[in-house]
Amino acid sequence: MGYSVYLKKNEEKRIVAGHSWVYANEVGRIEGKDKNGSLATVYSHDGKYIGKGYINHASKILVRIFIRDGGDDGANLYLERIKRADDYRKKLGYSNCYRMVFAEADDLPALIVDRYGDYLAVQFLSLGVDMRKNLIVDCLKELFSPKGIYERSDVPVRKKEGLEEVKGVLFGEVPDYCEIEENGIKMLVDVKNGQKTGYFLDQKENRFAVRRYCRNAENVLDCFCNSGGFSLNAALAAKSVTACDISPLALKNVRDNAQLNGFENITTECGDVFEILRGYRREKRLFDVVILDPPAFCKTADEVKDAYRGYKDINIGAMKIVKSGGFLITCSCSHYMTLPLFEKMLIEASRESGRIVRSVEVKTQAPDHPSLLCAEETQYLKMFVLQVI
Repeated sequence: MGYSVYLKKNEEKRIVAGHSWVYANEVGRIEGKDKNGSLATVYSHDGKYIGKGYINHASKILVRIFIRDGGDDGANLYLERIKRADDYRKKLGYSNCYRMVFAEADDLPALIVDRYGDYLAVQFLSLGVDMRKNLIVDCLKELFSPKGIYERSDVPVRKKEGLEEVKGVLFGEVPDYCEIEENGIKMLVDVKNGQKTGYFLDQKENRFAVRRYCRNAENVLDCFCNSGGFSLNAALAAKSVTACDISPLALKNVRDNAQLNGFENITTECGDVFEILRGYRREKRLFDVVILDPPAFCKTADEVKDAYRGYKDINIGAMKIVKSGGFLITCSCSHYMTLPLFEKMLIEASRESGRIVRSVEVKTQAPDHPSLLCAEETQYLKMFVLQVI
């Protein structure tokens, strides 16, 4: 007999509305017995069936529900869910590089699948899906016949599931760099060692959008440039682009990608972006466009206060080096830094910078990263385009 999980009174509303996560402190009692990572059935306090999901007693998220119709978790379910997720992306025109499966948003909690041309990069972020790794890989092979599948489960969140960080080839052969095409630009993606699964696919449409604001710009500054996605798109429209990052490897990727596309108007600068911005201010160096796309400054709710100060500091510094009439394009990828909170920070930053700033456009993550209205965790990326008067 498998686990039967009964919620405390009135704890089912969020979950019935479509949220996948059942927290341990929401559970009234557990009946039955099975191994950790097995499929458990979740009921409301009065015994009404809610759904099934993988259980993990070592995690604060006790169960992640993804079956609500009473079915099972066999190969047919994974084949149908993954195909449905991919069909949605193809309907929107994605073909070469995109997020194929986005975990909870595609009703496959804790599973990430990204496509880079003929290769797939995957993350297994919970005990339940990790135990079914071979099954999922077989489904991906059957559906897409990739040349290779690479695991990038080297993320700290796995520790909360009692899992080690791991990465490596799961099928076929995977090169050190996979060549993709995004927005008409060729990119070399470091699937094995790059950020996340190799590249920030969620910014695809936003990278294309910056071309409008970089048109005929004398100089553009791309901070936290990573492998150069924003830099290359800016370089198509601007006369010169400076790409900044603290990682020498990231800057090598920028130069390699610039060479791949024949761009000669991109230079790189290695260093701490906070210090680089302060240096530019001392030098009174100004830019037509400044792009800020930092890593998440807060990954837990406890870090929001410190992250707020960090975001404000860097945005004040950026606003001070934008030419009058120029643009600041600023992002946050932490869902704890909500859109209203991020906007509040920008208002304070504009006031403390002594500049008059107006909001031009607000954008979010690409459509291959859809969010659930019932799960605010799936809505995380914010991008503000601001004009400094």
